[in-house]
Amino acid sequence: MARTNPSSRSARSTLKSTSGKVLASVALLGVAASVAGLGTYGSFTSTTSASETVTAGTVNVALGAAGSAANRLTVPAAGVVPGDSIQRAATLTNAGNQDFGGVTLSTTTTTPATKLTSDAVNGLQLSVDACSVPWTEAGTAPAYTYTCAGTVTSVLTTRPILGTDVALTNLTSMTSTKADNLRVTATLPVAADNTFQGLTSTVNVAFTATQRAATNR
Repeated sequence: MARTNPSSRSARSTLKSTSGKVLASVALLGVAASVAGLGTYGSFTSTTSASETVTAGTVNVALGAAGSAANRLTVPAAGVVPGDSIQRAATLTNAGNQDFGGVTLSTTTTTPATKLTSDAVNGLQLSVDACSVPWTEAGTAPAYTYTCAGTVTSVLTTRPILGTDVALTNLTSMTSTKADNLRVTATLPVAADNTFQGLTSTVNVAFTATQRAATNR
């Protein structure tokens, strides 16, 4: 019987063992590659969406047509003497879709200043009232007079005729689509002396409305 060289058996055993380790390593690398492939190319997803429309509100304060019963503020007055009053009606409307936060009145003059407007004591004095129903107009144009068949409310107490951003109170038009029937009165005090004779001033009237307070919508 031939005898096997121990050193040969040892060599084969060593080769077999080394080969097994190499194969095992390759198999483990293959599994790792498969797991990595799952992470790269496969995942669960979900998507949802919504849309919202946003529309800005409108703040719009308006007067009636100039010269009409809803706006006599453009009608001039002449021949005024101490003690006379000039009454003019005007309808102030909240024509926007938002309530007002406030309404102010500014009165300015574009002509060279005269004592009619610059004299805060003896010059023209201004007041504004509101009637709960339209004012009843009488008198011969342009000397109009107005009476109220409803309730009269003070909107602006008597003050010098010129002023900037003077706050108005008790207005119904603070609410969207509502209106106020106003009577604007300018009076020349009886204390006005001869230095007022023949003077002329043009007074510009402007109403300014501001938006309501910001809130969550």
